Formats: sequence, C-alpha cells, structure tokens
Amino acid sequence: MSSLWSRVSDFVNARRCTALLASLCCSGLLLSSAASAQPPAANKSAGRAVSAENQAAAPAIPQNDALRQFDASLQALVARTAPAVVEVHVTAFGPLETQEGGRTALVGRQSSVGSGVIVDPEGYIVTNAHVVAHARKVEVLVTPVSANPNDPEAEKVSYIARIVGVHQETDLAVLKIEASGLPFLKLDPKHPIRQGQIALALGNPEGLGNSVSMGVVSAVDRQPDLRQAMVYIQTDAPINPGNSGGPLIDVDGHVLGIDTFILTESGGSEGLGFAIPVRVVSFVFDRIRKFGHVDRSEIGAASEAITPTLAKGLGLAVSSGVVIVDVLPGGTAESAGLKINDVVTAVDGRPIRSLPQLESSLYLHPTDELMTLEVLRGNSKMTLHVPVLSQKHDVDRLLDLVDPEKNLVAKLGVLAIDIDDHALSMLPELRFRTGVIVVANAGSASGRGIGLRPGDVIHSVNSKPVLSLAELQKDMNVLKSGDAVVLQVERSDGLDYAAFELE
Repeated sequence: MSSLWSRVSDFVNARRCTALLASLCCSGLLLSSAASAQPPAANKSAGRAVSAENQAAAPAIPQNDALRQFDASLQALVARTAPAVVEVHVTAFGPLETQEGGRTALVGRQSSVGSGVIVDPEGYIVTNAHVVAHARKVEVLVTPVSANPNDPEAEKVSYIARIVGVHQETDLAVLKIEASGLPFLKLDPKHPIRQGQIALALGNPEGLGNSVSMGVVSAVDRQPDLRQAMVYIQTDAPINPGNSGGPLIDVDGHVLGIDTFILTESGGSEGLGFAIPVRVVSFVFDRIRKFGHVDRSEIGAASEAITPTLAKGLGLAVSSGVVIVDVLPGGTAESAGLKINDVVTAVDGRPIRSLPQLESSLYLHPTDELMTLEVLRGNSKMTLHVPVLSQKHDVDRLLDLVDPEKNLVAKLGVLAIDIDDHALSMLPELRFRTGVIVVANAGSASGRGIGLRPGDVIHSVNSKPVLSLAELQKDMNVLKSGDAVVLQVERSDGLDYAAFELE
C-alpha cells in the first residue's frame, strides 16, 4: 500500500509541477528560447554587454513543452551572462597553523579564491572587500571573447589586477585589469527587486569555476544586524565559500546584487545567502572609480530611534520609527524646513522604519541630487526637498599638503606625507604616532603590485621604524632590484604587512 501511495503522490506532484511551469510560461515569467533572444545592447565602447549574441542557437521546441522551454531559457541565460563572471585568485600573507602547544606565531604566504563580475568593458571588476583583504597579489581569470560560452572547460586568460579601492562598510572592492572590449553586466540601480522572483548565483564555489545555482529572492532589504545600516537581499540560491563577489542575477540577466555571505552551521549552503543590493553596488562602484573611496553624504541633521517612552514623552503620533533630534543652524536641512521632532517616514520614496535604514538612505544618496524626505509633524504629513552635501574624505584633505616632487616615494609608487599634528587631527585613531601617510598612488608601474592604498600609514621597512618621509625615501633608495621588502602598514582594520620583491 505504501508503495502505491508513493507512486500516486509522485504523479500528483509531477502534475502540479508541470501545471506550475506551464502557468509561468503563459504569464511570461519563463523565457522561451525565442523571447530570450534580445538584440545586443548598444554601447559606446568596443566591449559588449552580455546579450543574445553570446547565446547558442536552441533547437525548436514544442510550445506546450514547458519543462524543455524552461530548460532552454536557463541555458541561454547562463550562456550570455557567464562570460562576465571572473575568478579572483588572491595571494596574501597570514598566520600559519602550528603544532599544538607552539608559542611562536608564524606568518606565511596564503592563497584564496573568490568571484567577481566585470561591470565595465574597459576592465573594471566588482568583488567583495573580504576577498582581497591583505592581498599581496590579485590574479583574475577571464573567459576570452572568442571562447565558446557553452564550454565550461574553455581556457581562461589571466590578468594581474590592481585594487582601485575598497569600502569596508559595504564589503565591496573595485579591481582594474589592463584589458578592453570585455563582456560585462551593467549595474542598474533602479532595477526592481521583488520577493519570490527567480534568482541565479554565478561564481566559483569552493574554487569550482563557472558554476551556477538557482533559487528565489527570499526577502528584500533584509537587515541581519540591527546595529548596522546595511541591508541585503536574502536568497535560497545555493551560495558557498568562493561565491563571494559573484553576481546574483534575474531571468533577464540583470544584476540583483553581489553575493557576500551566508548564515550556516555546517559551513556550506543552508539556503540563507545574502547579496549586496545593486543600488548599493552601483553607488560604491561609481565613487571608488572616480575618487578611490566613498564620501559620506550629510544634510546637517541628527536622528534617533523612537522608543515607546520617547514617543509618549514627546507626544509623537507614532511609537516606532525615526525622529529628528537636532537640526544644524544654517545647514541644508534647516533651509529645507526640517525641524526637531519631525518623524521621518520615507526617503526618496523608500519607507523608513529604523535608524539604520535612514542612515543607509542618506549614505547612498548622490550629492548632486535633492533628497526627498517625507515627514510626520504632529499629525500633518509633509514632503521636504533637502540638498545633500559631501563630507570631504580625510585623504582628500591631506592631498592639499602634497608636492608631487617632494612627496614621491618612487620605488613604492606613492605620494606620502609626514605624520604631524595637522595630519593627526584628521586621523586621530592611529596605533602609533610615527611614520608616513600614503595619500595617493603615483600611477607608476612599480607600485601596482605592492597593494598600498590612500590612507595607509607606513610604520616600518624591514622592521626598521620609519620616522619621516625623508628617512623612508632614503631607506628605499638603498634597496636594489630583487631585494625583499616588508612594510608594516596600519589601516582602518588594524596593522598589516605588505611584502614584495623590489622590481
């Protein structure tokens, strides 16, 4: 009897599955082989956005065969998007395992693999900041344009990548390789993301290149840590170590986000994957590409989360959300009419339910556009248009102190300045108060593989303390090609070593 019931159950489930797929096809949610063949997007450069010209011709399929239509649609989608996904191989220095009871800390060369996506045909790649953390060397493997997109074993081309910039708050990094005319996926910050839509994760899980997995968008604007402003896309598309930095895409090939982390007890995918939303990715990419870092936006106002006690004491119309607690005299918020005790209900049309959501919306707002605030003042709803200012980055202010000739450290390929009281006022949390501050890359070939970034503080060279810029220049000049160099560097996340052989 149990065997008979099993066969009946399988039959019913199969009928339901077929009916569902047929319904999806009829509603247009599943791409047929003909519908997916879209004309290639026009682009001003020699590169091409991954499009129908990459997809292989599919065999004719009966219109009533929903399963085969779905299968062909997925194959065509992957064929035209996968060439824009790259493998990111990172060589870094880190602690090595020692025998139990050992007291000596050993530091050695380590290798790791992540994913990335080409977002500009001139060689700009987005990945996760944690993928390239402490990188000594970053190698990117790219599927050549001439390769058959349906061949998973197609030989890839290797490039040494330069780290353009890193943004720790969003866990994003931008890489640049010397190539052009590359297949790419465009970042569209206004592309809608909806709960329940089909999502595909492309990348290199556990180093297995050119992999794809499928699921749905489980939730939009998920906030795993209420203390952090960042919100994520949650998906059940299987994501594993190595997927980090790869794209999460929809059935049209649009980037929904960049895969960044999973919640797991086993170490592998348990259906709780998270991706950085494309609107965040696009914002950070644009800023890093233009400036090498991300500026903070400000409007001259401070806010606080509403508690029941706060709401009762102030007589607010709501008992949760965000309330304005300070408005800077003469600031843009005051000029726009914002007042203390205004309750912020939406920013640029996006509902605001928590303080991190407000902070995130402000942080990601372009400084050349007015911010639309919807507020509740008493029982009255109001809409305000507030100019947004850019809070100048500390490194930008340090650039004012640089002389391109006097401040050049040629063998490191950077411009640097001494640490003095003025510099310390801009960088008040340094571990050590001696050394030199890197304020810009000089663009020379000698500095590309070292990994120094604006804002880094060099404290020593081969264990010898650096007390001044002149001393650093002198110490570097006596070193010869092929000599080993280890710089002790302080960054926002602590001390690190940059180790390399002098060219």
